[in-house]
Amino acid sequence: MQNLLEAKNLAHAYDYPLFDDVSLSIAPGQSIAVVGVSGSGKSTLLHILSTLLAPQKGSVQILGKDIYAIKEKERLAIRRHDVGIVFQSHYLFKGFSAEENIEVAALLAAQSIDERLLEAFGIAHVMQKRVTELSGGEQQRVSIARVMTKKPRLIFADEPTGNLDRATAYEVMDVVFSYLESEDAGLFLVTHDIELAKRCDAVYELRQRRLMQIS
Repeated sequence: MQNLLEAKNLAHAYDYPLFDDVSLSIAPGQSIAVVGVSGSGKSTLLHILSTLLAPQKGSVQILGKDIYAIKEKERLAIRRHDVGIVFQSHYLFKGFSAEENIEVAALLAAQSIDERLLEAFGIAHVMQKRVTELSGGEQQRVSIARVMTKKPRLIFADEPTGNLDRATAYEVMDVVFSYLESEDAGLFLVTHDIELAKRCDAVYELRQRRLMQIS
C-alpha cells in the first residue's frame, strides 16, 4: 500500500541550521508525533511537510506527488482536498459564527458538516455563536472540527490541544485517532505533551539537527 507521505533528506535553515537529512514516511492509518525544545525546527518541518514551505534541500511526496515539483495550482488542490492543518492559533474568521467557519471548509472541500463530529467535540451547542463569543477551548475545538470536516487524507497538527485541559484534549484526540482508523488517514503531530505524543504509533525527537525515533 502506498504511503500517504514520503519525505527524503530534508534540510532547512534560517539564521542558523534547523535540521539536516530528515527522512520520514506516514502510512494509511498511521500517526507520528514529533517533540523537541522550542526553536528546534518542529513547526518548520510541519510547514514543509504540509505544502506551506519548500525545503532548501530534499523532497516531499503526498499521495505519490512531489509537492514542490508540481505547479502551484496542483499543490493548492492537494492542500484544499487532501491536507488538513491545525494550528495552535485558531485562524477562525472572527466575523463568522462557529457554524459558518465550518461551512466554509465544507464548501471548499465539497463535503457536508458531520453533526456527529460536532457532538463528539462537544461544540454542537455553540454553532450559532460568533467566534468572539467562544472560549479559547471552544475555538480550538471548532478549528479542529473545521479541518476534519474536509475529510483530509493527512492531518498536520501543531500543538492542537494547547488551549484545552488534559481531559478535553484526550477526548478530542480520541476522535482524531478514530478518524485515522476509519478513513485510513495519517497524522503528523507536533506537541510538547510527551504523554499525548506516546499515544501515536511512533514518536520522534528533533534534536541536534536530526530527527531521532524515541518510541
